[in-house]
Amino acid sequence: MIAAQPAPLDLDLARTALVIIDMQRDFLLPGGFGESLGNDVTLLQRVVAPLTELLAAARAAEMLVIHTREGHLPDLSDCPPAKLNRGAPSQRIGDPGVYGRILIRGEYGHDIVDELAPAAGEVVIDKPGKGAFYATDLDAVLAEHGITQLLVTGVTTEVCVHTTTREANDRGFECIVVSDCVGSYFPEFQRVGLEMIAAQGGIFGWTAPSGVLIAALTDQSAASPSTTVPDTAVS
Repeated sequence: MIAAQPAPLDLDLARTALVIIDMQRDFLLPGGFGESLGNDVTLLQRVVAPLTELLAAARAAEMLVIHTREGHLPDLSDCPPAKLNRGAPSQRIGDPGVYGRILIRGEYGHDIVDELAPAAGEVVIDKPGKGAFYATDLDAVLAEHGITQLLVTGVTTEVCVHTTTREANDRGFECIVVSDCVGSYFPEFQRVGLEMIAAQGGIFGWTAPSGVLIAALTDQSAASPSTTVPDTAVS
């Protein structure tokens, strides 16, 4: 049982996965796509340290870890015009950027920041949309591992984190959004985004700080014998 908002939650760690959403260089690094749109990337970078600690605890507890990356095929065939035409004309998806073509799979900027780089055996989901379930194999991966609960982390709180949480909620998963391990370029969106998840008795899920979850995972690591993590990768 963990302390969470709007109420304590019985967390079954054996059926829980850590989902790390879009912690990509294009969004987090100075000079990247996020900053080119006028955003303060330091607001997202604050997520890295607590998320690194949570990821280490999840790995020690041999929890299923899933990373996502938003991006598109080099020919942009999976990027609809309604998405492609957003943003400044000189800084749109597929255009040259500081870290390669913006949000294109295989480019340096598309990949995850070094501090949170996936380890061998961790799942990587490449997604063309905001939500991690749309046009991906995420649902099948979770079913294969018997997952019923998700620790949702990453960026941005009001866009890809919210979309994924709502998608998961509709599919019957219990979602705990880790409040200090999600971030937004807009402080007000961060605050309201977290409040929306836990409103009305947890309409989309629960929120909890990383310290509560790290403590639970640490207890699990101490209590459980070592097992082998499946060598699974999806993209």
